[in-house]
Amino acid sequence: MTGKVESADEENGDIESGYFSITATAQEIQKSDEVHKVPLPQNKRTFRALKHWSGECFFPDDPLHNVKKQKTVTKKTFMVLQYLFPVLIWGCDYSLELLKSDAIAGLTIASLAIPQGISYAKLAYLPPIYGLLPWLDTADVAHSGWSPDGWNFRTMMMGFAFLAFLLLTRQISLKRPKLYLISATGPLLSVIISTFIIFAFRPAFQGIQTVGMLEQGLNPPSIDKLLFKSSYLMLTIKTGIITGILSLTEGIAVGRTFASLKDYQIDGNKEMMAIGIMNIAGSCSSCFITTGSFSRSAVNYNSGSKTAISNLVMASVVLITMMFLMPLFYYTPNVILAVTIILAVVGLIDFKVPIKLWKVDKIDFIAYLTAFIGVLFISVPIGLAIAVGISVIKILLPVTRPNIAIMGNVLGTQSYRSIGQYRDAKRVPYLLILSIEFPIYFASAVYLQDRILRWVREEEERALMLKENGIKCVVLDMSAVTAIDISGIDALLEIKKALSNRSLQLVLANPIGEVANKLFISEAWEKFGSDNIYMNVAEAVAAITKLIKSQQ
Repeated sequence: MTGKVESADEENGDIESGYFSITATAQEIQKSDEVHKVPLPQNKRTFRALKHWSGECFFPDDPLHNVKKQKTVTKKTFMVLQYLFPVLIWGCDYSLELLKSDAIAGLTIASLAIPQGISYAKLAYLPPIYGLLPWLDTADVAHSGWSPDGWNFRTMMMGFAFLAFLLLTRQISLKRPKLYLISATGPLLSVIISTFIIFAFRPAFQGIQTVGMLEQGLNPPSIDKLLFKSSYLMLTIKTGIITGILSLTEGIAVGRTFASLKDYQIDGNKEMMAIGIMNIAGSCSSCFITTGSFSRSAVNYNSGSKTAISNLVMASVVLITMMFLMPLFYYTPNVILAVTIILAVVGLIDFKVPIKLWKVDKIDFIAYLTAFIGVLFISVPIGLAIAVGISVIKILLPVTRPNIAIMGNVLGTQSYRSIGQYRDAKRVPYLLILSIEFPIYFASAVYLQDRILRWVREEEERALMLKENGIKCVVLDMSAVTAIDISGIDALLEIKKALSNRSLQLVLANPIGEVANKLFISEAWEKFGSDNIYMNVAEAVAAITKLIKSQQ
């Protein structure tokens, strides 16, 4: 295969009818006699290829790259242990100053976690103590019997009053971040104040439902309640899949958000393993599913947390509460717990997101809107299923209908770009240059064949109408084709055959590694011929233009 590198010369260009002059193109070709062959990638054995693929797929950041640099087994083992247990990294340099920061953060987050935990448990019709464990699961849902509160005027007034108080504390913290403690301790203060009011003025607040007597101590083991032959097994599996996806999505999203704030990188694999192990352990100790909480993580961050010790402090405070302080919640109004949940939900509302989605991607906006409406008016599984379905359709559309763009030469450069995007990109005489901007699979093979032949027909009709020279060659830019299967290869050969019947030539430009390898293995490379496969579009245009010029 030979090709010439084109050197653009704007002065020799002829822009009549949106084309460069064939003479100008030929003069540019004569400026270089470079020859470039399109090399084939190194053929890897099946095991090596599988190993490389699995490493790129599951470990894109190569987390153990430092281990490979160590010379002794002891150092390599220690590096692996540091990867598995990060405490070995920061624990060696831990100081009293860090402990002070972590203790303050732990106490602050505990003041938020305790009322929220009790609220979430009651929302799930579980005993409140279940919401205070660090791990959560649905093992004992069938044994709980919480009934919804009765509403009256006093209940509504108290609820609105404390909701206004909590919203005020949130606004103060948003405007003055240094006053984050006001918002962080707001729920606990609401619980304490409302509990004292109900206790001190019981006759005046009759009719307001309270939490009542809470059982002290840790939850009992629930391994014996994991029933694998129950009639609800399929429902449990479906619920577990949905909640698992939500937990992983939120947990990793929260981790990445705060990693960007502190300029460090998190390992998605470790995040998923931690969430999975945590929930497996929780399912054996009467808990329901949990994940990383954005609100509590934000409070933890703003409180000055330095390490994971802050979580241990929080867990210790919650443990002490469960063991000794549960009777103090006897007079806590249920409406205050409901207000705590409402406050958490209000914090999740962000009107900027749908507006941005509408501007950037209409299909994403439709998925967002259907998920919201489905979850709000039907159910969580149906709402999520509809949104996931729309997202899958969005993914499949480019696969089945890949974008194909006509390319032209950008004035004053050697670059070829879409004429729809670059207004100064002009067609090259006698050539139809098309860019395929997606992998070629069986799902898109027929569409690709039909669409390219339609481009050819339209260009011929256009040339006839404008009384211009018709096309003699079709150049396919393959630089954006990252993958191809046997159906895609057959489609390319069919296109070549159809164009040959019209006395048109088909050439390929810049087939990348794996695509080139498959073309060679399938013998399509030989059928196209090395002279019809070029390193880039510029060399393809140069060589073909020179050939056309020599035939005139």
